[in-house]
Amino acid sequence: MKKNNKRMSIILMSILAVVVVAVIAIVALGKDKEPEPVVKDVKKEEIEEEVNVHEGQSQSFLTGEWINSDLTGNRPIAVMIENTKQSLPQYGLSYAGVIYEAPVEGSYTRLMALMENYDALDKIGNVRSCRPYYVYIAAEFDAIYVHYGQSVHGLEVLKTGIADNLSGLDGSVSGKVFFRTTDKKAPHNAYASASGIKAGIEKKGYRTRYEEGYTGHYRFAADDEPVLLTEGSDAAVVQPYYFYNKPYFIYNSTTGLYERYQFGAPQIDADDIYGSQLAVKNIIYQNVPSSIYQGTDYLNIPLNGSGSGKYFTNGKCIDITWKKDSDRDITRYYNAAGEEIVLNQGTTWVCLIQNSYAEKSKIYATVEEFQQ
Repeated sequence: MKKNNKRMSIILMSILAVVVVAVIAIVALGKDKEPEPVVKDVKKEEIEEEVNVHEGQSQSFLTGEWINSDLTGNRPIAVMIENTKQSLPQYGLSYAGVIYEAPVEGSYTRLMALMENYDALDKIGNVRSCRPYYVYIAAEFDAIYVHYGQSVHGLEVLKTGIADNLSGLDGSVSGKVFFRTTDKKAPHNAYASASGIKAGIEKKGYRTRYEEGYTGHYRFAADDEPVLLTEGSDAAVVQPYYFYNKPYFIYNSTTGLYERYQFGAPQIDADDIYGSQLAVKNIIYQNVPSSIYQGTDYLNIPLNGSGSGKYFTNGKCIDITWKKDSDRDITRYYNAAGEEIVLNQGTTWVCLIQNSYAEKSKIYATVEEFQQ
């Protein structure tokens, strides 16, 4: 019995020794063991990823879109473009970040295309003459105003120096900036090129970067916070009242853009190799006072003061007001709550509409309603 007990004691001691050795081994191994994986903060990871998406980019002052940071500081040009049947087709409009349309004499409208990245363009226009209100608008964007001649009143504004300009009647730059084609008669055949405009800018000694402290004309929505105007009215078709070219925009719910028509057909940029129709993300109606300069046929559109208008995006619209305190101020647009409106990222088309015709501008909730 004692022998068995002794044997049992030996066995128990052996087992205890094995256990002790095993525990020591486990502890030793534990020191070199990889730490348990840490559950990552998903929100933090998403933020870091979002920041990296736009690395090397900045938001365009014209469109709010993310572009190469080297381009965002480039001072834009503002080109006066004819908008008559004789001028068609037009070149370069699809490169514009902002387009202004306003009436001139004879019931016509002219377009001013604001561009910050136009290097690829060999033909822009055709280019027509200056009107005073366009100069003030160009100045709001710190843009170099490109035109072929000017009205008397336009010349008076240009002489104030409120905007740098390149004119087809300025002998020091005309031959560098502009050229005429043989397919049309003057004045419908004057065009500019990117290389010519850059040569003209260099000749005049104009700065090529935005003025220090410039912060932009518009406020734009964040990438993940589009403006939906859920409180607004349906606006499938937008028809500003210009009775010569009879333009309108139709909302394409697939692309989220308003497609532009005039003269009964889609408006096309001849420089677009795909023949794509002009389309914009935002439309602004700015109703403005107007008069005729005494003793002339030239239209006067004062831009200082305030007035009414509408903002369209994503197939909806709201009423807005606008305000501009002085010639050198920027026009601001406000919603019914008095807050400055936020635009969706993309191209914006601004229609200056004479107050006397504002009620004739139409908005249709559906395409079917427009087609009736």
